[in-house]
Amino acid sequence: MAIQTATDANFNELIKSGTVLVDFWAAWCGPCRMLGPVLEDIDQKTAGRLKIVKLNVDKHGDIAGRYRIMSLPTMILFKDGVEAEKIIGYQSKKALLELIQPHL
Repeated sequence: MAIQTATDANFNELIKSGTVLVDFWAAWCGPCRMLGPVLEDIDQKTAGRLKIVKLNVDKHGDIAGRYRIMSLPTMILFKDGVEAEKIIGYQSKKALLELIQPHL
């Protein structure tokens, strides 16, 4: 499954079921850009078990505010629409998989 892009219109629908990792990012954020390939690898490794969604905080600040996103990148792991884990800052693929695995 490909990484999806969240908007104000589809965010709630995207996170409401299953295990979903939302990447809160911005184009100007260097660590956010470094995280992109890591998330693509994880998406392939967890295909069918984990949905990855990217949300641009510059375009969708209301959602970022709702989840109190203060630094980038921040990722939130949702389980059936409920926040299960908040991960702040760049993480290696190994570290991210260790955090995500118990929720799959």
